[in-house]
Amino acid sequence: MSRLGKRPIPLPQGVSVQMQEGQVRVKGPKGESLYPLPTLVSLEVSADKIQLNADYQNNKDASRLLGTAHARLQNMVNGVATGFVKKLQLVGVGYRAAVAGSNMELSLGFSKPIRYPLPKEVKAQVDNNTLITLSSHDNVVLGQTAANLRALRPPEPYQGKGVMYENEKIRRKAGKTGKK
Repeated sequence: MSRLGKRPIPLPQGVSVQMQEGQVRVKGPKGESLYPLPTLVSLEVSADKIQLNADYQNNKDASRLLGTAHARLQNMVNGVATGFVKKLQLVGVGYRAAVAGSNMELSLGFSKPIRYPLPKEVKAQVDNNTLITLSSHDNVVLGQTAANLRALRPPEPYQGKGVMYENEKIRRKAGKTGKK
């Protein structure tokens, strides 16, 4: 049985939860999120908490689904209440970023700049042309957007150039040495 899945999820002020047609809708001051609830998991909503239950006797996958549903709903509640932030840093000569409407334009050492369309849930801000701050109420979409931006020019181990998360440590390699 999932120990974390059995714990209730507290609801902050201003957050509402509704169940309709197999989907959980969470609304709050930062936005709105939907999650299709697995069929083995049931949901009980009270004024200040959400309680999840699963049918353990008939299916062995119920515990895993309960833990996953609990984590997703916990992230949805936190996201619509306070939001999530990820920061990316551009390291390299001439590497720049700019936000143009709903697109992000990145100059990463290629012959042409890259235009990356941002999802509607994600807001981007660029500081000093090299620090990208992404914010959203949806942790899944935010993490995938950050990973997609990082994949455009992943950090390389020899010179340390590329797109990396803010506090990411890159293992550096020594490179070639001259003949002895």
